[in-house]
Amino acid sequence: MIFSRDRILTTHVGSLPRNETLSDLLIAQEEGKGYDEKLMTAEMDKAVRHVVQKQIEAGIDIGNDGEQRRIGFQTYVPQRMTGFAGVSKRRRGREFEEFPELVSYLLRRFPSSPRSQHGAPEAQAEIHYRDLEPISQEIAGFNRIADELNAFAERFMTAPSPGIISTTMLNAFYPTHDAYLDAIAREMKNEYQAIYKAGLVLQIDAPDLAMDRTMMYRDLSDADFVKRCERHVEAINKGIEGIPRERVRLHVCYGNWEGPHIHDIALEKILPALYRAKVGALSIEFSNPRHAHEYAALKRVPFPKDMILVPGVIETTSNFVEHPEVVARRIEEAVAAVGDRERVVASTDCGFGTFTKREWVIEPVVWLKLRALRAGADIASGRLWGRKSAA
Repeated sequence: MIFSRDRILTTHVGSLPRNETLSDLLIAQEEGKGYDEKLMTAEMDKAVRHVVQKQIEAGIDIGNDGEQRRIGFQTYVPQRMTGFAGVSKRRRGREFEEFPELVSYLLRRFPSSPRSQHGAPEAQAEIHYRDLEPISQEIAGFNRIADELNAFAERFMTAPSPGIISTTMLNAFYPTHDAYLDAIAREMKNEYQAIYKAGLVLQIDAPDLAMDRTMMYRDLSDADFVKRCERHVEAINKGIEGIPRERVRLHVCYGNWEGPHIHDIALEKILPALYRAKVGALSIEFSNPRHAHEYAALKRVPFPKDMILVPGVIETTSNFVEHPEVVARRIEEAVAAVGDRERVVASTDCGFGTFTKREWVIEPVVWLKLRALRAGADIASGRLWGRKSAA
C-alpha cells in the first residue's frame, strides 16, 4: 500500500455510476431472466474502460474498476455462493420508520431499484463459494484494461465484509448469528485471497460497523453495539488471515443515502473496535454534514501509527461540487488529526454507485467531484510540503 510520500495521493471508495444498458443487464441476470451473455461481456468491458479512463482524467492515483460488473456492493454475493434462497426480512433503519415521508421520497426518486436491495435472499442451507471464475474474470478484465491504459499508481478491488453480508442476507439456517458470521468469513476468504493474489489492494466494505447501529442492532445499547462491532471485526480478521495487513484497507460508513442520520453512532465510540482490524488503512467518511466534525475523535482516541487514514473529503449524496479549497482544508484537518502527512490518502465518503440504478449524484458531476478531489489535494500538498504546487 503506497503512502503519500511527496504529495497527497487520491483514491475513492469504489463504486461508480453504471450506464443504463449495463444496469438493465445486471438486473436481468439477478432476476434469472434471459439476457445476451455476449452483450453483457461487451458492456462490462466497455463500462470498466470508461470509468478507468475517467479516473485517469480526474487524477486518481489509486483506482479500481468502479464495481461495474456487480449489481450492488454486497448483494452480488448470492450469485457466487450456494445456500441462499427466499427473501430476507431485513429491518429498516430507524429513520425510515420515523419519517415515512423519506420512504415515499426514495420510492419516487428510485422507482426501479434492483429487487435485492430491499429483498435480498437469506441463508437457508450451508453456504459455499461455488467457484472462482466470476471474481477471476472480474480481476482479469480490470487488470487488462488498466494495463492497456497504464492506469494508476496502485489498484484496488472491493469485497463486502462478513458482517454486512450477514445483516443483508439474513441467517435462516445456522444455529447462531456468530456461527453464520464465521461461515461467511470462511467462504469469502476465497474472494479476498483471489484479489490479494492478483496484486490488488483488497478493500473490505463494512458499513455494518457503523450503519447497522440504526438497523440490525438498533435495539442494543451503544456499549453492546460496540461488542457486536468487535465480533464483526473478528470475522473480518478471520477472512483476511494470511494477507499482509498493508495489502488491506477497511471502509466504514453510516449508509450511503440522503437522510437525517440523526441516530448514527458517534465515531469515537466505535474507533477502538475499528482499530482491532488487521488492516493497513481505514476509510472513514468525514464530509457529510452529520460527521464532518469528527476528526477530533482521532485525537481523543489516537489513530494507530501503523495505519493510513483514508478520509472522505468529498460528499457522495449531493450534486454540489466541492470547491478545491474546501477539499484542501479537509485534508489538512485530517493530517493534523493523524499527525503525519504521509499517512493520509484523500478519498470520497462512500461510493457513487452503491447499487445499480440508485445513484444520488449524476454521472458528469461524479467526475467533477473527483477532479475537485485532485485539485484540493494539490493545494493541500503545496502547503504541507511547503511549495507552490504538488510534485
